Amino acid sequence: QVQLVESGGGLVQAGGSLGLSCVASGNIIRIFAMGWYRQAPGKQRELVATITSGGSTNYADSVKGRFTISTDNAKNTVLLQMNSLKPEDTANYYCWSQIQSPPSIGRYDYWGQGTQVTVSA
Repeated sequence: QVQLVESGGGLVQAGGSLGLSCVASGNIIRIFAMGWYRQAPGKQRELVATITSGGSTNYADSVKGRFTISTDNAKNTVLLQMNSLKPEDTANYYCWSQIQSPPSIGRYDYWGQGTQVTVSA
């Protein structure tokens, strides 16, 4: 079993900052990538940022220059630093990871429960 547990959401004023953290735990052989997606009410889930085990990053255009993703591989943790937040960043943020877990020899997607980020105007 693999679990992803997020923390760090909350309410912030526009222009403010928040940090999100996600820890992967359980029977993990290897983590290939981790990242964050978000879903606003009435909208589809969308990519925010991802990072591979090699350190390659990918950001949604809407967050480039404002959000920074990083990992602590030794702790199976992914962080998302969000600066210059806008009301349109309001959403439920989900942690994602691509993990190999026994007895599988393949890689599978795992998701956290989500953490709410609300940015007031």
